[in-house]
Amino acid sequence: MTKHARDIVSRVRPTLVGRARESELVVAALLADRHVLLEGPPGTGKSTLLRQVADSLGVGFRFVEGNAELTPARLVGGFDPSRVLQEGYSPEVFLDGPLLEAMRLGALLYVEEINRVPEETLNVLITVMSEGEVSVPRLGIVRTAPGFRLVAAMNPFDAVGTARISGAIYDRVCRVSMGYQPFDEETAIVERALVGIDSAPDTAWITKMVEVVRRTRQHSDLRVGSSVRGAIDAARVAASLSSLRGVTCSDEASCLESALVALSGRVRLREGVSRTSDEVIEEIWRTVFESPRGSTDSGKAPAP
Repeated sequence: MTKHARDIVSRVRPTLVGRARESELVVAALLADRHVLLEGPPGTGKSTLLRQVADSLGVGFRFVEGNAELTPARLVGGFDPSRVLQEGYSPEVFLDGPLLEAMRLGALLYVEEINRVPEETLNVLITVMSEGEVSVPRLGIVRTAPGFRLVAAMNPFDAVGTARISGAIYDRVCRVSMGYQPFDEETAIVERALVGIDSAPDTAWITKMVEVVRRTRQHSDLRVGSSVRGAIDAARVAASLSSLRGVTCSDEASCLESALVALSGRVRLREGVSRTSDEVIEEIWRTVFESPRGSTDSGKAPAP
């Protein structure tokens, strides 16, 4: 078991930037046959980590996007109406949903943004985690095959459209908290995302844009800041825009406009703030890009 776990982690690490501790915790929990919940703000690599771990484990992976429309029927599955008229209610005409597919195959069921899922749907998951089975009307009881585990991700409760997860869920999962990564790791993530892109910004430019993104997480006028995806998008837009205009990425107008395009929709203003998100982003951008030193020691956000 120990050697197997180490082999899995060794296969996961090269595919990720950082996240060594989280990789070990997730692998250990899954090998211990436990269900896992990753909790953290958007853009912290929760989905990427789980997909890489599942791939390294060599097990099936069924993806479900958590939202208000994820009803128990969509999760479990249902009978094909046209075939029911001809053949009646039989197991052959039942169309498995992602939950039953994962249960029958002994695969991982990945539920993204589980705190957006309706309570009645969560109750189905609680039953499966507790009893290892689910009862489907006219189909019968479906039991989990060995290896089935629920892996879920969720954003902090104060995100719009989310709800509190009941204690019944927390009592049945191993929770791993994922906050924003250190500055050097976020810089490396952006650099990796730009490999092979013509006219990509240089390291100095990327360093400053990552700093802009990190400062959005602590600005007094912003309730929600940007994830590292904002820096990736800003860099990609800057590369494209500089080629279009025949200038370099260091061109002030193109650089600022790339930041505004990439970040203004990602941040959320605090209640009562009279400024626009564009004005806040421009202020942060000028502080960083017009600074002779381009300080990179701020922007670290607390874990959720």
